[in-house]
Amino acid sequence: MTDENKARKAAEARLGAQAGFKKMFGGFIILWVVMVAIWALSGAGYFWPVWVFLGTGIALLYGAWAAYGPRESGPSEAEIEAETKKFEGQD
Repeated sequence: MTDENKARKAAEARLGAQAGFKKMFGGFIILWVVMVAIWALSGAGYFWPVWVFLGTGIALLYGAWAAYGPRESGPSEAEIEAETKKFEGQD
């Protein structure tokens, strides 16, 4: 696979992760609104939706990191060649 193909696959994967994150974020917003509505309609006592927010917030942070965080860069060609040379001398 050429470097151009690798870059294209990485870009496609990252854009897919970003699109997935946006869908997940929208779904969580709807969930949070529903939870607050249920809480408000049930007497608005102890604010239990905070536990839903915390749980889904952790998932949201993980999704954001995967979609927008630092890019993964595999080993460079020079590192691969250096490692290969180490193994060639072991035969």
